[in-house]
Amino acid sequence: MSEERHDVVLTVNGTAHPVSVPARRLLSDALRHDLGLTGTHVGCEHGVCGACTVLLDGRPVRSCLILAVSAGDGEITTVEGLANDDGSLGPVQQAFLECHGLQCGFCTPGFLTTITAGLRDNPSPTHEEARDMIAGNLCRCTGYQNIVKAVERAAELVQAGAPGALPTEPPGPEAGQLASEDRDDASTGLGG
Repeated sequence: MSEERHDVVLTVNGTAHPVSVPARRLLSDALRHDLGLTGTHVGCEHGVCGACTVLLDGRPVRSCLILAVSAGDGEITTVEGLANDDGSLGPVQQAFLECHGLQCGFCTPGFLTTITAGLRDNPSPTHEEARDMIAGNLCRCTGYQNIVKAVERAAELVQAGAPGALPTEPPGPEAGQLASEDRDDASTGLGG
């Protein structure tokens, strides 16, 4: 017996993609398997690690917790959409490169999208705010110090007007949407 499929248009990185998916297909799986956008990584599949974080209408969301059929009305940005129009690195990507903010790279796409949204909300974070910005994402390799440095460097690049600089106005929260995610700082070692 075949599972019923639903037609939905996922707008990802500015391009509309019509797909036919089962009702229970996760957004992370639709991005990776249906659209071939493998930059979105799947780690824990429980919304804890942050590796699958994408931007939905400018806000970071765990794509392993969202059904693809429910994302059809939104604008999705994946790590592939963070580069500049000419293909050069965006400011957050450039900062990760300069500050050695990655090692194995598995968690990096989730950090890049999370930080992109964080800098839209707070373009001049203090050191503590930079640490808090990444507290909801897990990394098993770096120890976080260089990721925090990358947040601070990305803020400098944005303020200097680097190509691909982020807009200063964050998108408004949707009805029923929290202004920020709940974070378990104890799980990352970044707690205060």
